[in-house]
Amino acid sequence: MAAEMETWMLIAFDSTQQALRAEMLLEYAEVEIDLFPTPKEITAGCALSIQFPPDQLDSVQTIIQLEQVEIRGIYFKDSTEGYKSIEDRR
Repeated sequence: MAAEMETWMLIAFDSTQQALRAEMLLEYAEVEIDLFPTPKEITAGCALSIQFPPDQLDSVQTIIQLEQVEIRGIYFKDSTEGYKSIEDRR
């Protein structure tokens, strides 16, 4: 069974075109993903986000960088504060 959705990470986009492009690239790379409505606490220009398991983060970041996919950010769900950017963890 897949990892629980609450523990999944999320990529938010500013355009639907980039979201669909990322979906295609990640599926091609056999990353386990799920298209998901962008949560209201994440301000993004696109209503679609992509969820993926945390153990796929390195693969996802590599694909996004290599293919120059434009993203708003990558987020994880904090049990108390909702979604937070992975940039906040550093």
